[in-house]
Amino acid sequence: MLTATAAATLLGALWFVPSANATSNSPVRDAVAASPSPQVTEQARIAATTAGDSVTGTRLADTGSFDSTPYVIGGTFFLTLGAGFVAYSVRRERLGF
Repeated sequence: MLTATAAATLLGALWFVPSANATSNSPVRDAVAASPSPQVTEQARIAATTAGDSVTGTRLADTGSFDSTPYVIGGTFFLTLGAGFVAYSVRRERLGF
C-alpha cells in the first residue's frame, strides 16, 4: 500500500512539471539559404553599432513574467503530503503496528 501511495505521489508531483515539445509545426527545409535574410543583416548592423556602448546602456528584451504560482502551490502540497507519509510511517513503526 505504501508503494502505491509513493507512486501516486510521484505521478502527482510530475503533473506540475512543464512539458517541452520538440516538434515544429513548420515544414523542414532541405537546404540553408546562401544569403542571410534582411532581418539577420539588420540585427548584425545593430549589434555592430552598439558593440561600443557601455555595459550600463545594455537593455534586455522584455519577455514578460513567468507565473510560477501553480508550481509553488503544487510543490508545497506534495512536499507536505510526503512529509506526512514519513511521519505516519515513523509513528506506525514506533507503536509496533
